[in-house]
Amino acid sequence: QVPLVESGGGLVQPGGSLRLSCAASGIRFSMYAMAWYRQAPGQQRELVATITSVGSTNYVDSVKGRFTISRDDAKNTVSLQMNSLKPEDTAVYFCYAERSRPRLTYWGQGTQVTVSS
Repeated sequence: QVPLVESGGGLVQPGGSLRLSCAASGIRFSMYAMAWYRQAPGQQRELVATITSVGSTNYVDSVKGRFTISRDDAKNTVSLQMNSLKPEDTAVYFCYAERSRPRLTYWGQGTQVTVSS
């Protein structure tokens, strides 16, 4: 069973919006910090946004004011609301979960986001 499964990717025009979701299963979701990463072709995977187990958030500068990460511990989901999308946001977006003591990490399989007219 895959602990993290992303959904919500697709093709959108510049200036449009998408909402990515990541559903967790088989883990104590509330104990995990969650994050979204992205990887464009030929580039390294990049951290986009994080949310701690208590809801503190952080964003890479390039998405501040446009993206919002949130979590719902009752539903074991983390979401990424992406507004004002730009062509440079095109990438495969990955969900990531991490906890300490014991240290455990998980990756989702990724979902493609393409911003193009």
